[in-house]
Amino acid sequence: MSPPEPSTTDLDPTSPVPMDLSKHRVTTVMQDSHSYLPLSKPLKDGDLLLLLTPGIIPDLGSSKMNSETPLTSDPFESLGKALAKHHPWVRHVPYLPRYGITGTHVVHIRLATAIIFVLSGPPVHGQPSQVALAEITRSICENRPHVIVACCDARELGPIEKSFPAIVQVPSLDPSDLEAAADVIFGETKKRPPSTGPNLQNLVLAPKAWSVEVWNGPRDMDASYELWCRCFPDNFHLSRFLFQALLRRDGWAMHYVVREPGTSQLLGFCATYTTYAGAEEERLVGSVAALLVRPAYRKRGIGLSLHNHALRQLTKTRGVCRLQLGSTFPRLLYGLPMDSPVEDWFGRRNWPVLTQLPGPGTGQEACDWLLKFADWPIPTVLPPGPVFRQCEFHEFDMVLALVGSESRRRDNVGWYDQYAKLANSMNIRDIVVGLDEAGTMVAAALTYVKNTGSPVAEDLPWTNMIGDDVGGVTCVCIADSGRRGAVMVRLLDSCIQLLAEQGMTQLFMDAVKGGDEGFPSMGFHKWARYRDVWRDI
Repeated sequence: MSPPEPSTTDLDPTSPVPMDLSKHRVTTVMQDSHSYLPLSKPLKDGDLLLLLTPGIIPDLGSSKMNSETPLTSDPFESLGKALAKHHPWVRHVPYLPRYGITGTHVVHIRLATAIIFVLSGPPVHGQPSQVALAEITRSICENRPHVIVACCDARELGPIEKSFPAIVQVPSLDPSDLEAAADVIFGETKKRPPSTGPNLQNLVLAPKAWSVEVWNGPRDMDASYELWCRCFPDNFHLSRFLFQALLRRDGWAMHYVVREPGTSQLLGFCATYTTYAGAEEERLVGSVAALLVRPAYRKRGIGLSLHNHALRQLTKTRGVCRLQLGSTFPRLLYGLPMDSPVEDWFGRRNWPVLTQLPGPGTGQEACDWLLKFADWPIPTVLPPGPVFRQCEFHEFDMVLALVGSESRRRDNVGWYDQYAKLANSMNIRDIVVGLDEAGTMVAAALTYVKNTGSPVAEDLPWTNMIGDDVGGVTCVCIADSGRRGAVMVRLLDSCIQLLAEQGMTQLFMDAVKGGDEGFPSMGFHKWARYRDVWRDI
């Protein structure tokens, strides 16, 4: 796929930083020739609003942002949050001028009902003009609302009025100015009346339906992490760094919380993701990756409020064709843990947890397996068959063709994207392939170890938590179903050799469906068991 979009730790110091006009200007609508504003008119519940912002490091000397703002923070995060107060279905995706508008941006644009494109200033030498990138975006939008937010003196950008029908000028990057811009875009120029305080009855009686809010990373991270550790056994505990990295996925993650009225204590947390289903970029899987409630507040409707709200948002997201309990990638838990006390709870919410139906996604077992290399039964004579080795760069398209075909046949959602992320990188050599006598590719597997820059390792956290000597194997595709067992043994043997060369002594395989399939006889033992639960929509 395309180069990854920047996170808040990938800000671009060479991108133009807006001038501080706050002493002279206020947020104004410079132009709205197509009557796009307020956006509350074209946007309905569930319609996706895409916010595209440049990855920049704010100039603390020239803007109103204070010295306590970390240089690695995204200065436009406050704009995304302010927009979400008016319309909760906001997807904030940064862009780097040096990369331009990538294929991933195009997918987001096509899924959106309206687009807000932020400009921070005139072009920097050697980089594409942000105005030119905005013009590309508008051409993709066709007739959908496209609003320019200029965080600079718009006169520096040239005659942009000829290219864009809707332009809002903002005087600075100060959060109050960006929040004012959100109010202007949605037609609210008056401040909302202050709260008169909590309803005292709510402090005593649990409401039937709790107010659900969008998760606020800086505010809620510590409480969410503490709740995760409290709700799961030790083997599912993550480091805070990994937990934060898995939750912060710009453009692909939307999380929700319930707070206690009056105190704002976090009582419940729900993590959700959208992920590519396969090679078709407009088919998405919506994942309910985690649903947690403080033990003392359970059976009061908090989990149900979070569950129903999350499903409504996922169902209304354009492109989502399947809902899943658990997550594909990034991975928190693959599915609902086996024998979990909440199995019946989800079953009553129409999830096929304990249906015992023969079809996929109806509660069948999927396992994570762990192998110590010392327990691997080294075969004295390997069975005849394909040749296994590391993937060569010119074979990458063959790998994608195999993975795309096998993912569709076996309904392995998200696998294609894990391979596609390795395009144009040295991590292509992390793929182990099997080729038959005719040179046809019949098998492929992804290996990964931490601290190698592999995007696969960033999506699968458990090898990091089990030990520094643990490498991973994931997304195993085997086309030769007639000799699947023999091919699997030789493929794993090659993966073990590759990981051993990198200093690993153990192998972790995630989310293997279909029960044991001979793994115990090869020295593996089960590390975790899940129910594979999903439903198409």
